[in-house]
Amino acid sequence: MTVPAPTVDVHAHVLLPEIEALVAGEPGLAEARALDARRNGPAALAVSGPMVRARFARLTDVAARLAAMDAQGVDVQLVSPSPSHYHYWAGEETAEKVYRLAGEATAAHCAAAPDRLRGLGLVPLQHPALAVEALDHALAQGLLGVEISSHAPGRELSDPAYEPLWTRAERSGALLFLHPFGCTLDERLDRWYLSNSVGQPTENAVALSHLIFSGVLDRHPGLKLIAAHGGGYLPTHIGRSDHAWSARADAGEGCAHPPSSYLKRLYFDSLVHDPHVLRELVRVAGADRVLLGSDFPFDMGTEDPLAALRAAHLPDADFHAVRGGNAAALLRKD
Repeated sequence: MTVPAPTVDVHAHVLLPEIEALVAGEPGLAEARALDARRNGPAALAVSGPMVRARFARLTDVAARLAAMDAQGVDVQLVSPSPSHYHYWAGEETAEKVYRLAGEATAAHCAAAPDRLRGLGLVPLQHPALAVEALDHALAQGLLGVEISSHAPGRELSDPAYEPLWTRAERSGALLFLHPFGCTLDERLDRWYLSNSVGQPTENAVALSHLIFSGVLDRHPGLKLIAAHGGGYLPTHIGRSDHAWSARADAGEGCAHPPSSYLKRLYFDSLVHDPHVLRELVRVAGADRVLLGSDFPFDMGTEDPLAALRAAHLPDADFHAVRGGNAAALLRKD
């Protein structure tokens, strides 16, 4: 008798107050928070504070997390630090303290329920020279890899300075979870929570395009990279990228194959908030490249990821692959 794969949510967060205590008063923090406030606008900040406080227990307490998972029908979560902990403004000394504390605290959180929680650490993308040792530190804690944003100040993911990180991640089999935090469109998105609803999928699309068009995925075909939010706008508009690649020498010089072909080398979570978009994501990336994701427990996620998956009316085999079969193999949770 075949035992069904567990239901695995690859997009779930943990809040680590000890990191915020660590960076309190550090030079650069006030400026970073002011930028965040400008990008989001006062109305969004007024809603976000109470929202996080209402979810604090699920973000920090393992018992509350497990109870919520049981209610959702989720067996296993891949837990990543809240992106608010990136702190890419920090200097080298503080950045090293942040990634070490993030890895150790996330590992401790997951160790309270090792059969149900697996974790990711952080990498200070603003200091590429620290990236490999940060990844190694995360792996040494028993974590499966690291979470990264879509860019760092002054650096895109296509920057050659990140080549050692991609090499180490590929060779170690580490997971890379691409989750943006902050959109460089800034005040253009400072009303109606456009900073998130438009900004996040934009950042996903830009970051993935840098990885594709620069040839990073040609040089590192074995990377295990999961894109949050279904990869943003890119998968549903990949035809425009293919056209540019074939029509223009400047667009096609960096990668060997049509951009759409690289979607089948990436992984995507299912958090797209539209069953038709989810079906299209499965079509263009392949059912073996889409993983259940909820953005637990934030309000821009889904309280019922399985219901969202069922709404796409995928073939039975594809449904179970996305529900947990793909992730079970990726997380080594057979």
